[in-house]
Amino acid sequence: MACEGNGSSDERIGEALIKEVIEEQLKEVPSEDVPPFTPLAQGLQTEQERNMVTQLGIMVRVVGDTMKDHKPFQDAIDGMARSPGPVSEKFKKLVIMVTNGGKITWEVIAVLFYVAGRLCVKMVEAHFPQCVLDILRCTLNYFRNTLLSWVREHGGWINSFSELARVPMRSMSSVSPHSSVVLIFIAGLILGSIITWKLTRNS
Repeated sequence: MACEGNGSSDERIGEALIKEVIEEQLKEVPSEDVPPFTPLAQGLQTEQERNMVTQLGIMVRVVGDTMKDHKPFQDAIDGMARSPGPVSEKFKKLVIMVTNGGKITWEVIAVLFYVAGRLCVKMVEAHFPQCVLDILRCTLNYFRNTLLSWVREHGGWINSFSELARVPMRSMSSVSPHSSVVLIFIAGLILGSIITWKLTRNS
């Protein structure tokens, strides 16, 4: 029963994280251009889940920041936004690009969520704001159908922190001082979260 509960929590956290990452990216465009988000994702049930989503959202943002100056990657996102065809086809191309044909890691999941957010921004800028909900729906479906089982098999979201904290240092030779401070701050939050999480699961 405990396992089932933890699995449900991983699902809620993942869905809320996708929504948060996309909403964070959409802050770049005028709010009146963004369609209201319908409750496509499950709501969070505990303060602990909310803290996890907040911390993971920060880490996804830091991972995304390492890619802002990667021109081929940004050009690929621009190309997807401009290409004809349904959103589902654009999303398939996005998944292939990010997963390199299907390889999943914590870093790949973070990048996929970040890129989905960037694609939403590009679609709004191209005057196709109605596509935002389609991208959100595609990302949620891909998470539920493909990523969620991987997350559960790899110990749940709590096990993503140590890997994601290393991404900026591994993928960029020079991390900005701001990012370093953020990562140190996150490390302190993670330690408290891990202790609380483990105590909760063992009780």
